[in-house]
Amino acid sequence: MEKLKLAIIDDSQQMAKIAEEHFAQDENYEIVLQSGDGATAREQIENTKPDIVLLDLVLPNKDGLAVLGEIMAMQNPPKVIITSALTGDTFVHKAMQLGASDYVVKPFDVDLLNQKIKHLGQVETSQPQNLQDKVDKLVESYNAKPVRNRNLDERISNIFITVGIPAHIKGYQFLREAIKMAVENPEIVNSITKKLYPSIAERFDTSPSKVERAIRHAIEVAWNRGKIENINNVFGLQVYGTNEKPTNGEFIALVADKMIIEGC
Repeated sequence: MEKLKLAIIDDSQQMAKIAEEHFAQDENYEIVLQSGDGATAREQIENTKPDIVLLDLVLPNKDGLAVLGEIMAMQNPPKVIITSALTGDTFVHKAMQLGASDYVVKPFDVDLLNQKIKHLGQVETSQPQNLQDKVDKLVESYNAKPVRNRNLDERISNIFITVGIPAHIKGYQFLREAIKMAVENPEIVNSITKKLYPSIAERFDTSPSKVERAIRHAIEVAWNRGKIENINNVFGLQVYGTNEKPTNGEFIALVADKMIIEGC
């Protein structure tokens, strides 16, 4: 049997390890591409011509839905399985609508993913199926997974995408790091200038003032995109009005509290 050519577009260490330890050792597969950059994904896929692409939605420089749209616009697109921690039915529906063949939620069972890949490799043409039925089944399958088992980085990224903070801006990484620090030590929000900004600046080899400005810019981007309803939905109550915008510390504390309440 001819090997299935796999492309893995995902910048997570978990996925890289799975690719190295599982797929690379399986004689049924040939990994022709492993990348974590959304901006160059289409060009790399065109050059390597995989049969199946495993694609994350949270990518630097260009998000996975945009990459998916580019892949599907190719003359002979490969089949795409989304592998993501984003669990909202909006993401699932959009991905399937754009042309994804399946949607697997992280953390996933490698054997299950294996079965899905091999099934797609054997199916030459997709059978027509009601899109909403397919989405409903996928959403039902991951709703049984407890929230606390999801990776903290990916859960924070889920919130950022929902509220409209793009992954390619500097403040995205700084803000995610700030929230993780606030989850580990909630009191650090009270020393945001003296402790939190300097700690992040040291980790990313920059200055505290640049950290502060980048985080402020990330929050402003979300508010300027007008996704106030999405923001309020994330927290389950009307936290902000259209003309209200939180300070850096308020937003960090709000998201960190949500993570703590959900059982991080």
